[in-house]
Amino acid sequence: MSVGSTFTAAMVQMRTGLLPEPSLEQGIRLIREAAAQGADYVLTPEVSNMMQLNRKALFEHLASEEDDLSLKAYRDLAKELKIHLHIGSLALRFSPERAVNRSFLIAPDGSVLASYDKIHMFDIDLPGGESYRESANYQPGETAVISDLPWGRIGLTICYDVRFPALYRALAEAGASFLTVPSAFTRKTGEAHWHTLLRARAIETGCFVFAAAQCGMHENKRETYGHSLIIAPWGEILAEGGVEPGVFLAEIEPSRVETARKTVPSLQHGRRFGLADPKAGPEHLHLVRGSV
Repeated sequence: MSVGSTFTAAMVQMRTGLLPEPSLEQGIRLIREAAAQGADYVLTPEVSNMMQLNRKALFEHLASEEDDLSLKAYRDLAKELKIHLHIGSLALRFSPERAVNRSFLIAPDGSVLASYDKIHMFDIDLPGGESYRESANYQPGETAVISDLPWGRIGLTICYDVRFPALYRALAEAGASFLTVPSAFTRKTGEAHWHTLLRARAIETGCFVFAAAQCGMHENKRETYGHSLIIAPWGEILAEGGVEPGVFLAEIEPSRVETARKTVPSLQHGRRFGLADPKAGPEHLHLVRGSV
């Protein structure tokens, strides 16, 4: 396919378990289903290999990137199905004491085109007693990542990153037409913010947004929101999942990116603000020369 031609994108919605093996079996089944429906590009959710809240159990089942059996199986699957397979993320061993939350974009020949480590850690206490401390187990990434697809450039992010719009603007300014947000949103935060945040990222960048999600009540008793989304650059929802595992597809027209950006050229109009005097207070914000 040539750059700019249409393609079919599929969001694989999963309910990842405690162990990699059954999670891999679920992922492979759904990816095959997506390919059978004509998908050219397939995205899975965050932590597609396992969802472990217990640190000891997590590290017992972690493997390095080089040894991870799920990654090897997914690379073989992409080659077999001849698709661009984007594994939203895998929990992998980084060091004896730290894991990484790493996304992999795999080419139709099975090679890894790009990988990205989640930058922003989900450290939060929610009403009702839910508490998450990703930074206790995971090493945050430090680099934004963009890669080439046959239809345009794609920016890689993961879940909690979506709350930091500067990252998405940077990816769009670097040429991204597609932004990915594989996620495991909690039900509470998903009900409040999921659709709004993702539509905002699409509208403000003029990009398509692909967001494959975890769903339902997991073995670890964490409940995730589901509602995988494909969103167009103007902000309309092209495909949406529910609260059960499944596959959700849409036809993607990359030319809509240019149309949206010509209609509202906000990427060209950004300005940067800073404090005139750090001691003077926020009322003294002023314009800094140059764009964002």
